[in-house]
Amino acid sequence: MNNIIEIKDLTKSYGKNRGVESVTLNIEEGEIFGFIGPNGAGKSTLIRTLLGLQKPTSGTATIFGHDISEFSKLIASDVGYLPSEVFYYDGMKVKDLLKYSASFYNQDCSGRITELATRLDLDLNRKIQDLSYGNRKKVGIVQALLHSPKLLILDEPTGGLDPLMQQTFFEILKEENDRGVTIFLSSHILSEVQRMCERVAIIKEGNIIQVNNVKETSDDNYKKCHIEVANGEQLTISELAGVTNFKNEEGKVSFIYKGDINEIIKHLSTYNLKDLSIEEPSLEEIFIHFYQ
Repeated sequence: MNNIIEIKDLTKSYGKNRGVESVTLNIEEGEIFGFIGPNGAGKSTLIRTLLGLQKPTSGTATIFGHDISEFSKLIASDVGYLPSEVFYYDGMKVKDLLKYSASFYNQDCSGRITELATRLDLDLNRKIQDLSYGNRKKVGIVQALLHSPKLLILDEPTGGLDPLMQQTFFEILKEENDRGVTIFLSSHILSEVQRMCERVAIIKEGNIIQVNNVKETSDDNYKKCHIEVANGEQLTISELAGVTNFKNEEGKVSFIYKGDINEIIKHLSTYNLKDLSIEEPSLEEIFIHFYQ
């Protein structure tokens, strides 16, 4: 499998302020790759650097095998980019703005624009200044997809979209991926990543701290346990290996456990339990300790 994006020791700093530091990451052709971290972790900095919107301080990166600094214009012809915040000329009509965007590509994008606008319930005749934040985001989605790019780079893409429109958006992304488009999805909403992505990189304070297969991570013996102990008995479980996210609220205990489920059951059998439930945790609950 070819790598569409290859990043090696990439650093972007702003004087004394941190951007990203020594990032090394490969994204394979045809995969949906998640990039997660809290706001301010460096997600947008890395994306803007990859797109040639700012120069790296050090390190290298290639997209489609081309260096991002030397061939940014060539790369851009096959990349669709949706920024976290979209800003347009307020006085323009949506259809005129998208027609202008399409003029940068050597193809007829009119049919694609109409198709996407219909699916996203976007009125092409309205002026930008009359659009809500969610509708402006729809314009950004159409703009990113209108030229049928080989790579989609999406930075916090669902902000402003209502749940039904998010569903439509994810359906469009799945269709794009089915035809071979590689998708790089940045988000702080982990449920989005869990829903869409095959692999995920976690960024914290400008550093990649882990890259995981989403399914393997979700299936990797992580369990969320809820326990209520009879007669006010105290659980001595928070110090056990594999226990994280431990909470004790008025005798109702919950925690995430990674390990052999038989071991934790054996330990719990020494207590007089009033209630016990074990379920699959969300990706967010699995990764929360990385953010703390």
